[in-house]
Amino acid sequence: QVQLVESGGGLVQPGGSLRLSCAASGLTFSVYDMSWYRQAPGKERELVATITSAGGRTNYAEHVKGRFTISRDNVKKTVYLQMNSLKPEDTAIYYCNADSKLWGSRWGQGTQVTVSS
Repeated sequence: QVQLVESGGGLVQPGGSLRLSCAASGLTFSVYDMSWYRQAPGKERELVATITSAGGRTNYAEHVKGRFTISRDNVKKTVYLQMNSLKPEDTAIYYCNADSKLWGSRWGQGTQVTVSS
């Protein structure tokens, strides 16, 4: 059974940092491109960052460039999102996604990030 389990969300003050983790099981993690998406209340889900299967390439949404860093550990089957200089507009539910052209796309259940003073 494929599972993606996010953790690390919470309440943080503006300017603070959080590190999200997404632990995968039941799939061959190393063949999947991994991404973080987020969905704020009343808005559509949007792509935040992607890292390719071998970890050689990363891509970021313009509004998080320079503040967020995506990384992965293929041995631990985990993808991370380090979020620095957080802003209130970063408040959202953050979702982990695993995507493979051969095996399809999988989603985690999400973790809430709230940036507020």
